[in-house]
Amino acid sequence: MTSAPQASHGDGDGCTEPEEQLSRVGYALDGNGGCIAQARHHALAFLGQAQADHHLVVSARTRDLTQLVVSELVTNVLKYAPGPVLIELRITARILDVVVWDSDPMVPAARAADPDRIGQHGLEIVKAVTEELLIEQQPVGKRITARIALSEPLDPADRCLG
Repeated sequence: MTSAPQASHGDGDGCTEPEEQLSRVGYALDGNGGCIAQARHHALAFLGQAQADHHLVVSARTRDLTQLVVSELVTNVLKYAPGPVLIELRITARILDVVVWDSDPMVPAARAADPDRIGQHGLEIVKAVTEELLIEQQPVGKRITARIALSEPLDPADRCLG
């Protein structure tokens, strides 16, 4: 089940100057095995619509990274948190935010690199390919926000560590 797209203007996140949010959409996925593919499909459709509506330049790299980030975050929800998966996508002229809510209040942490470890690299991957990764406890569960540049990556000196 999904909700209809809703346009919105947003606030700053405390890390960057407030930037005009061009559009935003939210989806509730039922948590079944097909919802990872659904989430990727929704994210690509959202990027395509935002690109058409607002004449944005969205690089192929951004589309690929968006699919990767959505897949990793939704997979983690399915593995570790009971209940539905809530996703919000927000876009400005230069940034896409992928926001995932789940019911587990445990805040995950990226683990130290270990070439012998099989699996459990998702958060490390997301952290490596995004401009910023914010993890916040909520009254029920947690919210993870992964920020992806629409074009070439920002200069590392411009990154905000959160």
